[in-house]
Amino acid sequence: MTDQSVTFTLNGQQREAAADPRMHLGDFLRHSLGLTGTHIGCEHGVCGACTVIVDGSPVRSCLMLAVQIDGGTVETVESLGKPGDLSPLQKAFSANHGLQCGFCTPGMLMTLEAFLRTTPAPTEEDVRVAISGNICRCTGYQGIVQAALDTASAKANRT
Repeated sequence: MTDQSVTFTLNGQQREAAADPRMHLGDFLRHSLGLTGTHIGCEHGVCGACTVIVDGSPVRSCLMLAVQIDGGTVETVESLGKPGDLSPLQKAFSANHGLQCGFCTPGMLMTLEAFLRTTPAPTEEDVRVAISGNICRCTGYQGIVQAALDTASAKANRT
């Protein structure tokens, strides 16, 4: 099967690349584009580690084909911040010990980034529901939940 050209916006930059029509978006991001922040876990859409934002919504990149992003917008964890210049959510994860091994962290961050854009004043229960599709085997979730709540609170105080 021949590769298909896809044109899309990736982390704010217009891109064009060739993708095997059978390649999942997560593999395309990691192996074809070199963005290794997206972690591939279960490959069945269950763990949430591979979550990215496509056209404003969180999606499991292991369940989406790369060719499906043609004409769309993709945000990966690399869009959030850089070493020394972390996003507010990344800073809150660090301050609240919301990560340990770090495997689930990119998916958690992208899930919460999309969630906080649409839910500016979440309750603890709202946050827990939002991340219910993301599995973390290390933290017990409390630091992650607190990081989301702190980020929302800080945003509210800035406006």
